[in-house]
Amino acid sequence: MDIQTPQPTGKKEINFSNRDLIVLIAPLIAEQFLAILVGLADSLMVATVGDAAISAVSLVDSISNLMIYVFSAMAAGGAAVAGQYIGRREQQNANAAGQHLVILLGVTSAVFIALLYVFKTVVLTTVFGQIDADVMAATDKYYTIVIASIPGIALYNGGAAIFRTMGKSDVSLKVSLLMNGINVCGNALLIFGFGMDVAGVAIPTLVSRTVAAVVILALLFDEKLPLHLSDIRAFRPNRRLLRNILYISIPSGVENGMFQLGRLALFSLISTFGTPSIVANAIGNTLGNFHVFAGQGLNLGVTTVISQCVGAGDYGAARRYMRKFAKTGYAMMAAVNLGIIALLPVIMRIYNVSPEGEHLAVIVALIHGIAAIFLWLPSFMLPTCLRAAGDARYTMLASMTTMWLCRVVMAYVFGRTLGYGVVGVWAAHAVLDWSVRSTIFFLRYRSNKWTTKAIQS
Repeated sequence: MDIQTPQPTGKKEINFSNRDLIVLIAPLIAEQFLAILVGLADSLMVATVGDAAISAVSLVDSISNLMIYVFSAMAAGGAAVAGQYIGRREQQNANAAGQHLVILLGVTSAVFIALLYVFKTVVLTTVFGQIDADVMAATDKYYTIVIASIPGIALYNGGAAIFRTMGKSDVSLKVSLLMNGINVCGNALLIFGFGMDVAGVAIPTLVSRTVAAVVILALLFDEKLPLHLSDIRAFRPNRRLLRNILYISIPSGVENGMFQLGRLALFSLISTFGTPSIVANAIGNTLGNFHVFAGQGLNLGVTTVISQCVGAGDYGAARRYMRKFAKTGYAMMAAVNLGIIALLPVIMRIYNVSPEGEHLAVIVALIHGIAAIFLWLPSFMLPTCLRAAGDARYTMLASMTTMWLCRVVMAYVFGRTLGYGVVGVWAAHAVLDWSVRSTIFFLRYRSNKWTTKAIQS
């Protein structure tokens, strides 16, 4: 049985019908699936440009993806603040929170890319190490163009998060379709039509992200929306609002950034196990995206619903909706992952890799797919609920601890010390880390501590 939290006397009623939840969640899941498909299409087109281009995109994306992870987490944190204000029926504060979030993302992303350009030589020579001359030339060109797209994707994520907070997730899906359509068509045109090198991959990325940011922000200036932006020139920073946004956004951003750094550390380890292990890891990462896309879409909906329940002081409703999300999530994760497992023989024929690489890839896919059915939801949906409630500092500390101790340190123990290689790395990640995370976050959720972490008025 769920622990019932004493409700504040002036709580406001929050009600999401089943239809409301479907309208909110379906576009979010579709958007996650679309992003994976576009990523696959991009990788296939990049592969036709040559090995230098593939290496350049992989190296630079390790940096840009780190920034994207950080800013997407900040956007979700800011949206949680706006959602809590909506739950409190404080419309003016909710609008102001959205405005502050957009300004914060714009300024911080601009500062970060300025630093990345100033220290470009250091990044290229120190972070990426000794690489071949042709790879370095391609990396330099791709870096110069793609890093400029970071503010665009940061602002798009902020705008999309605000629309999701209003329950209008179909808007972010439509803008995502536009952005990804420009990207894919631009890649095809510049690579196959004009025979461009790595620049043919980078330019559409920059253009598509910039267009998406402009479109979604322009839509937010509609005063008929429950949350909307006003004249930026009249903006005046409010310390209380900024403090509330940073209270959730900074821990969320740090947590996501550390998560990405952990992935880079594991990639460095796996690269020492040989080509079959690298191939198996690459296939595992691709299939892993499909294993969890449904849960990731549901998680975006959790932020919207739980933040409003918490803002209204209705923790009973928050727990009730979490049960709905959990039941739906387990059913969807089981259906998706069992389907992928059944199709593994066909998928392996498509990849057409060496027998050793295929054997390792199948084991990795089975470990991750089966673990995703049982462990992904409590590992990631529960902390999303806690963050939406304002308990972001706890989730950051718990996630960072389990990641470095269970996922990274034990990956070295299982993979290198015990000799299980890439299979040991994935077991540490999907079985050990997720099991420990599930236990920690379930215990936190069952307690009443997260119900005391809502933002302060």
